[in-house]
Amino acid sequence: MFSDLREDIVSIIQRDPAARNGWEVLTCYPGLHAIVMHEWAKWCWTHGLKWLGRFISYLARILTGIEIHPGASIGRRVFIDHGFGVVIGETAEIGDDCTIYQGVTLGGTSLSKGAKRHPTLEAGVIVGAGAQVLGGFTIGAGAKIGSNSVVVKPVPAGATAVGNPAHIVQKDKTLASGSEAAQRFSAYGVTASGDDPISKVLHKLIDHAVSQQEQIDKLTAAISGAGIICEKQLEANKLYPDQINSLVD
Repeated sequence: MFSDLREDIVSIIQRDPAARNGWEVLTCYPGLHAIVMHEWAKWCWTHGLKWLGRFISYLARILTGIEIHPGASIGRRVFIDHGFGVVIGETAEIGDDCTIYQGVTLGGTSLSKGAKRHPTLEAGVIVGAGAQVLGGFTIGAGAKIGSNSVVVKPVPAGATAVGNPAHIVQKDKTLASGSEAAQRFSAYGVTASGDDPISKVLHKLIDHAVSQQEQIDKLTAAISGAGIICEKQLEANKLYPDQINSLVD
């Protein structure tokens, strides 16, 4: 137990630049407290003391603002950062080295008792603040869920999902592990090069429209040169790609 606690503290210091030392993490981090109390609740739940497990979970929610059902499975070195408003359902499974930020819900959409109703997060998943992951599907290892995303279907390993409903932004071809994964850690699931695919499509449409405008200008000039009078295009109606692209970004 103490070795796991020590491991959790070290992993939090690695992932949170605001963490100054182990004592501060041990005494001031509600995410760590919620994980420890969940271990107590889980033990009671699996040993037939279900009411006591639920009661410990209830006390943890009062003390930390984090609600974890005692039936949920949580791996090693899981970091719930800030944590207020996090809800983790009964059949949720969280793999090793996952990071979950405030306001996240790992919820279920089915009313069938005994069924797998809540999501599974494989190792190294990052779930950004306010994200809702709803359903009994799997988020692949190393995937990132952007803040305020609503995920209702599986996300491949190494992918980044954003939006409502969430769509895949990018997928890493190689998955890092261990210290390499820590170096590639992305707070709140934000990636520096993760361009939104909808934004990409809009940029392409703007470029296409600009190309058409250039062709029309050339055709107009050619027609005018042939002696055919064309109505002059108003300057105000022209398309300025830099101005529009700045609005899309």
